[in-house]
Amino acid sequence: MCGRYASTVTDQELRSLFDVVETVGDPLPPSYNVAPTQTVRVVLERAPKGEPGAEPVRQLRSARWGLVPSWAKDPKIGNRMINARCETITEKPSFKAAASRRRCILPADGYFEWQKREDGTKVPYFLHGDGVLAMAGLYELWPDPDLPDDHPDKWLWTVTVLTTEATDAAGQIHERCPLVLPPSFLDVWLDPALTDRDDVDALVASVPEPHLHPYEVGTEVNNPRNNRPELLEPV
Repeated sequence: MCGRYASTVTDQELRSLFDVVETVGDPLPPSYNVAPTQTVRVVLERAPKGEPGAEPVRQLRSARWGLVPSWAKDPKIGNRMINARCETITEKPSFKAAASRRRCILPADGYFEWQKREDGTKVPYFLHGDGVLAMAGLYELWPDPDLPDDHPDKWLWTVTVLTTEATDAAGQIHERCPLVLPPSFLDVWLDPALTDRDDVDALVASVPEPHLHPYEVGTEVNNPRNNRPELLEPV
């Protein structure tokens, strides 16, 4: 699964790495312990608001981690939807609409995972690659029924991280891991013209396994209130 990650890359670096055209919202400070329900930066492609027929542009914007479907009656449902199993995203009611039309990327330095030992203890590890990880995600917009249509906070933007069966080093720590997209997959993943669910399934199935490097970190990361660079230091 993916229940915690680190994201310290600046907006300027993200714009360059992901060919972002439009930046929406204020930059976020570096986070060494991103936790569910927190605000995160995401990359997506979307047509400019108020311009019918306009071509989609690649955006960098903020969203809350924990997907809230547009039909949800209570946004608290997002607290349980921080991850989506990539094997079923085109089937489950909570994810299938977003899988067809609202895919995104969550940039990360790496993510944390906990390995369960025989004595019942859980040991935290940090898994990273050779650069910024492009974790595949889905996003949704939830309309707050208590706010008027012209209110700036009418629409709540939320995201979820896709997970897949863990292999390589990640599989030794936990059976699930984020779906990490190689650079050659970014354009097609973000393309809103890709709407056929079978094609989305085929794309997900073709993503190669990432080669991640794990190392043990201190248990201070267990508390989401802790957020400092030392959390990423090896034990």
